Amino acid sequence: MRMGRALIALVVASVLAAGALAPAASAHPASTRAAAPSTYERSIPPLTDSRGRTLTLRGWNVEDKANRGEAALSAITECHFRDLRAHGFNFARLLVFWDDLEPRRGQYSERYLRKIERILGWAHRHRIHVLIDAHQDVFGPAFGHRGIPEWATRTDGLPFTPNPDDWFSEYFEPAVQRAFTHLYEDPDLQRAQAAMWQVLAERFRHHPAVIGYDLINEPMGELREGEDLATAARRIEARHLTPMYNRLARAVRAKDRSTWLFVEPTPIVGEGVPTGLGRIHDSRTVYAPHFYNTAMEAGADYDPDAGWIEAYEAAVTAYPARYGMPVVVGEWGPLNNSLPNMGRFYREAVASLNRYSSGWAGYVWCYGGGYCAVDERGRFRTNKERTATPYAPAVAGTVRSDTYDEGSRSYRLAYRAAARPGLTELSLPPSARGWRVSVAGRGAHVIGRAPYGGRVAVLAWPGSEVVVTVREAGPHG
Repeated sequence: MRMGRALIALVVASVLAAGALAPAASAHPASTRAAAPSTYERSIPPLTDSRGRTLTLRGWNVEDKANRGEAALSAITECHFRDLRAHGFNFARLLVFWDDLEPRRGQYSERYLRKIERILGWAHRHRIHVLIDAHQDVFGPAFGHRGIPEWATRTDGLPFTPNPDDWFSEYFEPAVQRAFTHLYEDPDLQRAQAAMWQVLAERFRHHPAVIGYDLINEPMGELREGEDLATAARRIEARHLTPMYNRLARAVRAKDRSTWLFVEPTPIVGEGVPTGLGRIHDSRTVYAPHFYNTAMEAGADYDPDAGWIEAYEAAVTAYPARYGMPVVVGEWGPLNNSLPNMGRFYREAVASLNRYSSGWAGYVWCYGGGYCAVDERGRFRTNKERTATPYAPAVAGTVRSDTYDEGSRSYRLAYRAAARPGLTELSLPPSARGWRVSVAGRGAHVIGRAPYGGRVAVLAWPGSEVVVTVREAGPHG
């Protein structure tokens, strides 16, 4: 979500009226301390792999919004995945578009499916987990964007006025809002959306790179007269999104029994609004909110005293704790990442995300300006290098603690090894100074060497308590 200035007053006024930003209104400024563990940490389960290992996903969105039809996805190359891996990341959220997959009703593009397959092949070659995201922006091409096909867009003749200077405001145009209502409520469109997902699930259910399906990006809906934005969001999530996700889960499970399903609230969660989503009746579902702040998206600097990160963390953890779902944040990262307080923002944001989530995907891995993670030469843009830290992509056991200290450039992982032997994997980003890895625990030892970045593994006796310490050499060491 990338909100413009015109929406800030509306969003903030709405969420304040609903009491959603109560934590931010306290007399205490934001801090990097974790919320009380009893509130969520023991209730939010980790993401796991087929061997039962605890997974951590760190990566970026990968997209091509510019090209469609025969040129669709052509801006994505193997270089994206090679570079993600080289910087220590293991995750990509791949944007795909229903309008490219099914340009005419009932006619699915084999060419598009093969292009997705080729991209997944690159990801697998470089050991990148991929989340296939059914992306939409302002519903779809009927409104000049991408996502739901024109043939599935019904507006009842309501007006739409484009606003290229503040495109997110177009979500509040009557025609766009009515199109979402029809998508959620019309039986034939419900069937079409389910059939689209069955095509994807049947094609990619056995692909080794695919870890999950994000069922719809940043879903929105229709506001009622006199309804504030936070109340509308919770109603849409309860009455439209929850039934939709359960329908789509049943459709996907008819073709694919095991791949994780990712479900999103409305983007309003970014202002600390607790979601109205209900139970999703599927045991392999991941809660996948986005982490955007309206003021920062409009170009403002991070305000450390506003309490936004605390408010977001408190709100976003309630739902997955209640229903016992892992959390993976599907998008985050400001546009103006070089403003004076942005270094602190990245430090505090990463610390917060790592407290409660099984991972995240920054927006976006591309080569240039704007939201791009790296410049044309592949070098991190200002402050975005703070996303590349040591972490454990897979832990063969129960994690006791997992912390990174930016000041000392040190990482510490404590875990109880699983009952059956398994490898715990560590990812170390590139470092000119080099990394020192030490391990303590019965039978624990490090396998492999990656002094200047790469992957190493730890093997320990089943049931033993293990502590892994990673420190950067040089002044920090």
